[in-house]
Formats: sequence, structure tokens, C-alpha cells
Amino acid sequence: MLTFVGLGLYDERSITVAGRERLRDADRAFAEFYTSKLVGTTVPELETHHGVDIEVRDRAGVEQDPDPILDAAAEGDAVFLTAGDPMISTTHVDLRLRAHDRGIETRVVHGTTAQTAASSLTGLQNYRFGKATTLPFERAHGGDGVPDSVVETVGDNADRGLHTLVYLDIKAADDDYMTADTAAGLLATEYDQRLAVAVCQAGSADPTVVADDLVALADRDFGPPLHLLVLPGDLHLLERDALVELAGAPETLVENRTV
Repeated sequence: MLTFVGLGLYDERSITVAGRERLRDADRAFAEFYTSKLVGTTVPELETHHGVDIEVRDRAGVEQDPDPILDAAAEGDAVFLTAGDPMISTTHVDLRLRAHDRGIETRVVHGTTAQTAASSLTGLQNYRFGKATTLPFERAHGGDGVPDSVVETVGDNADRGLHTLVYLDIKAADDDYMTADTAAGLLATEYDQRLAVAVCQAGSADPTVVADDLVALADRDFGPPLHLLVLPGDLHLLERDALVELAGAPETLVENRTV
């Protein structure tokens, strides 16, 4: 058996009860933190809290050399851990298919995702989100400003009145995380004073949620990672009120977006 377990968003306590049980019952536990990480804890703290040893694999160790994981699952019960949900954003469908090719049973224990947290914390309705996008560091895409793919996604969503969730680039191996103010500064070059919402430290006891125009957000300090941005589309009356009351949005910014 190979069980994919999502660790949730923030620390060693963010895992579900079902995930915790699968982890503690496993013969071996593997994890990857190159796509994201739990910023509120460390691997040793995870191991101590759950009473297990965790073998951390890098990208090559998961995507190019998965046999140690699959061999462990073929011989007993193995767990594969990721931050968030193992099949959303940090998708590991390829590893699951490789297990099936070898006749290994698989199971998925889901974890809370940044997408659901963004909707919950901002009050923006989940079904009113369009396609999500990722804003990379400029050095990562070899250009300046915002990539065309991001502009196209935001534009397509806006044309349909939908919100855009903007994931911010992560270089976990270098402990380098794009911040909401950096992202807002980049996006302001394309969208100037457009309404946006910074969602930071989701999953922690004290998340930061701030709505303002991009220029204003670019001048704010939002604290430690992880961060993301939401670019709202048309707003339902309830969404408008939520942004004002829960995220401090200036009323002048949300009034003309209400449908």
C-alpha cells in the first residue's frame, strides 16, 4: 500500500486525524518539500510529534528515482507526505500511476489547500474562482515583469467576472519565497491600482488577510511566508462586505465591482 497524505498548510498539527493515523501505522514514511513546505515546523519536529522517521526526497528522488518509495510500498505500508494536499498543486499522479503499474494499492488522504484557505479567509465564494496561475520570480522565467501566461489567465477570468488565485513562486531548496508585496509590485506594472487581496500565513493561528489596491499592497510588510494573492473579479454583495469587514478593503475599491 502507498498512501499519499496531505500535511495541511502550516505545522505538524495541520494534518487530518485520518492522515495522522495512516502516518503512525506506516512501515516507512517519505516526504517531499521542494514544491512547498510547512513553514510553521521542521522535519525533526514532525518526526517527534508523530513518532516516526521521515525520509525526505528531493525532486530527482521522487520524479526520476521513485523505486525506493515503490519498493517500500510493495513490501509493506508506505506513506508519501506533502504540504497541502498531495494531489492538488503539488500533484503526484505520476507516482501513483507508477504504483498501480506495479500492482501496488494506493490511497489518498487529503489535506487543506491554499485554494480553499484563500476562499475561506477572504470570504470570496469558491465557485466564483476561475483558473489559478503562478507568478514566478523574474529570474525564473528569464524575463522582466509578469509573464504573458499570467496576464492571459487574469484577463480571461476578468472577462468572465471571476476571481484569480495567484500562487507565488517558491524555491524551497533555497528557502526563498516570493512575498505578497513583491508580487503586488510586479502585478501593479500590468494592473496599476487594481483591487487585490494578500493572504498570508494561512493555516496558522493568526493569518494575515489584507485587501487594497496593488500599489498600496506593494508597500506593505506581510510577515513570514507563505503568501498568495487573489485578484477579485465581480463581487457578490456578501463578498463585498466580507472584503471590507474581514480584509479591510477600502469601500471605494469594492463598490464599483459589485454585481
